[in-house]
Amino acid sequence: MPSAPPAPPFSLRVPTARDAAAWHRLFDDPAVMKFFADPHPDLTGYGELAARQRRYAAELGFCLWTVLDGAGEPVGFAGAQPWRKEWGPVGEIEIGWRLGSAHWGKGYATAAARETLERLRAAGVRHVVAVVKEGNERSVAVTRRLGMRPAESYVSTVSGATAVCHRLDL
Repeated sequence: MPSAPPAPPFSLRVPTARDAAAWHRLFDDPAVMKFFADPHPDLTGYGELAARQRRYAAELGFCLWTVLDGAGEPVGFAGAQPWRKEWGPVGEIEIGWRLGSAHWGKGYATAAARETLERLRAAGVRHVVAVVKEGNERSVAVTRRLGMRPAESYVSTVSGATAVCHRLDL
């Protein structure tokens, strides 16, 4: 399994209303959004995403948590949520991560994803997927570090792009 840099100090927390503005600022970058088929959310969209994650945390025991660096500053999000699209692995739990580009290559994504897997096991989840758009080698590398294996491919009904579903039994 390929290794990641040593994990920097980080923590995960349920998103707050203020995290929406941090996510909007961190992800307002074409490099960050290159592999995401959905339209780039505005601040309201990130507010809705953060509110949905708070509901998931309360109802399911997991969500897309805000990733905080050692100083307590948001660097992105990582976690899990039910697959919400009409295409792809409907009914599955998807893990995912998105970081501001200034925080790439430092080990946050892999470390936060590993912590996510531990929290999912504790919540009783037995299987996860990660749907990664073809060409997103950074995210594919994270899936490999987690021990995930590529399985089926899907074509997004939004963008027409192909994405590979990576699977892992917990």
